[in-house]
Amino acid sequence: MSAEEYLAWEREQLDKHEFHFGEIFAMAGGSPRHNFLVSAVGGELRNALRASGCRVFSSDQRIGAGAGKRYVYPDAVVVCGATRLEEGTTDVLANPSIVVEVLSPATESYDRGEKWAAYQRLPSLTDYVLVAQDRKRIEHYRRDTGDTWHYRELGDGENLFLGDATVAIDAIYEGAFDLARD
Repeated sequence: MSAEEYLAWEREQLDKHEFHFGEIFAMAGGSPRHNFLVSAVGGELRNALRASGCRVFSSDQRIGAGAGKRYVYPDAVVVCGATRLEEGTTDVLANPSIVVEVLSPATESYDRGEKWAAYQRLPSLTDYVLVAQDRKRIEHYRRDTGDTWHYRELGDGENLFLGDATVAIDAIYEGAFDLARD
């Protein structure tokens, strides 16, 4: 299937599907803990970034990770500055600044592998955030002024710094461990 055929088809579907070089993959629903963490991250990001001119989008926002080659649905995505859509579309975000993935056993290797490799090629991307479900652990990749990525692992009592914004790790996980996980 071509990228154009996929986009037209996907807009008519009830469920979400990702597109990878002509192949289509159905997106599975998440566990209560996964969905809670996605919502918590989005809420905490919105609160932290509200004054910065950044916008936080939910997991329903498709992004182009290589125009015409890969279309994905991150668990949360942030755009700082003007929102730009992929040429010829009205629903494909082209300039994510921050991408967040909540890790699941079924998707972790993909989120750390092929998907991360595609995200790194996005010139607008400054931060990639991975959120664990089994413990308070957030992995943060931050691009410096060149094209080098710096890694930091965060846990209990620490803060995630995204530009001038600060997000408390404990706030993201508050109440998460009372819920079933993937």
